[in-house]
Amino acid sequence: MKQWTFLFACLLSLFCSAYAQDLEPTLDAWLTAKYPAEGPGAAALVARGGEVLYHKAFGMANLELDVPMRTDMVFRIASISKQFTAICILMLAERGQLSLDDDLIEYLPDYPTEGQHISLRHLLTHTSGISRSFTLNPWDANIRRHDFSPKEFIDYFKIEPKSFAPGEYYQYNNFGYFLLGHIVELVSGMSYGDFVAQNIFEPLGMTNSYEAHDTDLVKNRAYGYEFYGTYENKTYVSPSQALGAGSLMSTVEDLHRWYRGLLSGKLVSQESLDLAFTNHIRNDGEKINYGFGWFINEINGSPTVEHAGGDHGFRVDALYLPDEEVFVAVFSNCSCGEPRPLSTKIAALAIGKPYTEPTLVAAQAEEIGRWVGKYTFADGSSRRVTLKDDQLYWALPNGTERAMGPLSNHQFVLENTFTHIDFRMENDSLIYVEVKNRISLKTSTKPYTPRYEIGLPETDLTKFVGRYQLFPEFHITIALDQGQLTAAGTGQDPLPIFPESPTRFFFKALDSHIDFLLDDMGDSVALEITQDGATYPGTRAEQGDKE
Repeated sequence: MKQWTFLFACLLSLFCSAYAQDLEPTLDAWLTAKYPAEGPGAAALVARGGEVLYHKAFGMANLELDVPMRTDMVFRIASISKQFTAICILMLAERGQLSLDDDLIEYLPDYPTEGQHISLRHLLTHTSGISRSFTLNPWDANIRRHDFSPKEFIDYFKIEPKSFAPGEYYQYNNFGYFLLGHIVELVSGMSYGDFVAQNIFEPLGMTNSYEAHDTDLVKNRAYGYEFYGTYENKTYVSPSQALGAGSLMSTVEDLHRWYRGLLSGKLVSQESLDLAFTNHIRNDGEKINYGFGWFINEINGSPTVEHAGGDHGFRVDALYLPDEEVFVAVFSNCSCGEPRPLSTKIAALAIGKPYTEPTLVAAQAEEIGRWVGKYTFADGSSRRVTLKDDQLYWALPNGTERAMGPLSNHQFVLENTFTHIDFRMENDSLIYVEVKNRISLKTSTKPYTPRYEIGLPETDLTKFVGRYQLFPEFHITIALDQGQLTAAGTGQDPLPIFPESPTRFFFKALDSHIDFLLDDMGDSVALEITQDGATYPGTRAEQGDKE
């Protein structure tokens, strides 16, 4: 029997060695193209079971000191920290120190739950309904740099209005995991960082993993960068505002140790781990594609548990495919170095199910322009589609825009993602959008009514030319050039506007329109510009050139 075991081990070792050699040239090419030698870099690791198939570094760890990236560099892992927080909660549950169905107010009695039962399970699955952003209190540069105690920060964000009833929707929420991190502290009597270190890092031999503090000296720490035309040092945000939502730092090798230790039962029972890896549901039974600290997804039919992380100066991603026992992690030290699409491609290749590149077509500008608008989804989130130079863009709430590559006049794929977008017409006027990202599927609930351009003679357009004052220091200038009206705000580039009626003009680049108001002589004397449901009136400040 020992001979067979030895033979199997040898064969497995030979297989892994050969497979690693097959992966290496492709992964080298992909990672070198993504993280060139002269810019911020990345560390990458691919493993099958306990066997490391690929472990390399690219680019620079510090641009100012010309320090090349190494595989043992330490990165902020941001939201990957959430899975550590979730396991801490499960550890405490197994020890009988808390229950997943405990009410939040059992630990924070003054938290304004409005009489609703918000459980730890709701917080773990992002279904609590607590606000996920600042709307009443500011979060400006000064606040970002401020060091809060956990209670102070909770008091600062807890006044924000609730978004929905607990369990009604899924909405990714950093505040929820901050609360969980503080609950770990309250129940254990230890700081969050000390609890994670003593109960996870030390037992698993994760000797290069820490709670992040910018003042600490950390050996082999990669420095973080941002890109705004040129590289800049990362913006400082106080680590005190992260806690259980994103306060940890680690290496790709230590994260592999984390998965190996977790899967071997060293930290929690198989029952608890299965719970963390379960695709949980909303009140209506709809799956949310999230477990406890992990997204639940798939790669070409193979299930994955995964999570990405983004912090000022860092972008990281790690995923595990349980059927194939394949682990992939790519960490980058630049906010510009989003690794998720690449790590997903790497994982697909590693399991022998590679993705094929989509075939883009030349879409007709007059056809794709009608998709410009704002689309609202059931969870209250929204996305905006804009048009610039005959190119559609998908705008995220944080202002980031991704180009939409046309697969047809109504089907698109977002640049550098696996997200497909399909626009649907109903009754020749109502537009819905269907968004599919691997396993997840969202359809907008609020229809968008497209606008259609009508023809107006140039003589009818000249009466709108002029300068209109909206605020003391802000004007809208309407100009006419070769039969095309444009509108430009103070300090902004002009954008073309198109007639929808004799007095209403719309933007194709924005979900916005302008209504011109005429006097008894038919001359334009004022305008109203409508955007995001708000209307701003402006009075004509000077006469335009009507020659």
